[in-house]
Amino acid sequence: MNDTQGIFATSTRQVNIPVAISSRHVHLTQATIEQLFGNQYQLRVDTVLNQPYQYEAMETVALIGPYGRIRNVRVVGPARAVNQIEVSRTDAITLGIKAPVRESGDLIGSPGIVIEGPRAQVQLGTGVICAFRHIHMSPADAERLAVKDRDRVEVSTEVYNRGVRFRDVLVRVSPDYQLELHLDTDEANAAGLRAGDFAVLCKTGNSDLNL
Repeated sequence: MNDTQGIFATSTRQVNIPVAISSRHVHLTQATIEQLFGNQYQLRVDTVLNQPYQYEAMETVALIGPYGRIRNVRVVGPARAVNQIEVSRTDAITLGIKAPVRESGDLIGSPGIVIEGPRAQVQLGTGVICAFRHIHMSPADAERLAVKDRDRVEVSTEVYNRGVRFRDVLVRVSPDYQLELHLDTDEANAAGLRAGDFAVLCKTGNSDLNL
């Protein structure tokens, strides 16, 4: 849905942003997909995501770290140029991996992991991160909110009597993006959030919107 009408609260001093909760998942290159699932293998769409062209695939893999294994980790399609594994801090502890908090695509110096599929195990040298919390938005959203790509903002939640204020939330702007706050499962659980809830944009780099 491209139309953002109704997303913004009637008050100009409060902006509600839909919340998406990112559970552990992997983005894989076509070469890695074929190693794990078979020659010329194509991912099958299970659930179309709100961000255009993105989907949860039917395929899952296991992640194998020095201290533990996590099964049934969803592959997110389509295939990418580089492998990227996104986990929460709790997942990283389970696996025994020191995953840095990074923006998507910032993989230099990140740890590797073993990925297991039905056909083989693949050892990755890098690619495991805890994704930096961020807001996707279109250029029209960014103009309305007086922010730009790579700005940092603050959002707050008031759900289930567990209000949390998240600072240092990265803004990502693209014509392909829908307005959506992405948190990992640890962050969402701390705030008592569920998919479909809303957070409030309360501070940009220039102003505090809820004072």
